[in-house]
Amino acid sequence: MIEKRITDSESHSKGSYVSIGQKVLQAEAKALTATAKNLGRNFHDAVDCILECKGRLVVIGVGKSGHIGRKISATLASTGTPSFFVHAGEASHGDVGMIVEHDIVLALSNSGETQELVVLIPVLKRLGIQLIAFTGDNSSTLANSADIHVFTGADEEACPLGLAPTSSTTVTLAVGDALAVTLLESRGFTEKDFAMVHPGGSLGRRLLLTVEDVMHSGADMPTISLDSSISEGLREISRCGLGLVVVIGNSGDVLGIFTDGDLRRMIEIGLDMRTTRLDAGMTRECETLSYNALAAEALKLMQEEKINALPIIGKNKKLIGVINMHDLLRAKVF
Repeated sequence: MIEKRITDSESHSKGSYVSIGQKVLQAEAKALTATAKNLGRNFHDAVDCILECKGRLVVIGVGKSGHIGRKISATLASTGTPSFFVHAGEASHGDVGMIVEHDIVLALSNSGETQELVVLIPVLKRLGIQLIAFTGDNSSTLANSADIHVFTGADEEACPLGLAPTSSTTVTLAVGDALAVTLLESRGFTEKDFAMVHPGGSLGRRLLLTVEDVMHSGADMPTISLDSSISEGLREISRCGLGLVVVIGNSGDVLGIFTDGDLRRMIEIGLDMRTTRLDAGMTRECETLSYNALAAEALKLMQEEKINALPIIGKNKKLIGVINMHDLLRAKVF
């Protein structure tokens, strides 16, 4: 029996597999194109309704629509629209209590006749909850009962049996994305806002972490005066291990930096390390960065200028810290 399965499988050419896959994608693309063309006033009204909402957008569904609903709700929540998902079956057994005054319900059902959703309609009406419905049937119970109905149906499913939700779920998911992005733009949701709700990811680190969060300051900051010798500068470089020392004036302003590279160049030309002043080989026109700059900005500047460390200045333009490439790598800013 096992050998026959293998033989049957081998009878399908790789080309036929690709052909089937292409047909599925083409069917779903066709459904999306039709939906985009027909998206109209009801979608506009749904956006307006949600923008005026003083509560949360509660997404409800069951089965495949439930899986799609979870993703739509997660996308909404991460793009500035407070939202959570409730399973329709659980809602009728107590979870409807999670829905409170000022919330809006977004119900998903391709048929618009899903019993678990239909039984909730009277409850939602009594609670005075506005109902937005995504269905594939304009004449369905859910569509007729909703305050706003958005059509998310497809002429045909990509499944050759016409049974498995495929094109219809793709359309529902895409309209959910369209809703989330439209709300995002309407609210003026920014990259910083996005990072605030994604603090654990690399995006959050890139958009929220400032150089002040990772810089070396106080005793860990390598500094030296202008009249110091090269050997004194070398000791300060070695003490902090950042590959440079910042040369500062009496008021704490940055006069320049002296790096490992500067030291090598001075050794090559035979200067006496004990008697030669540091200013003979320091870099005077050095790059600096403000304490409130993003760590990602520091990384970009270092990469562009091909340097490994930067002096950090405060509001008064005085030195308050030093940051190097290893600090950024440890903070996973890349």
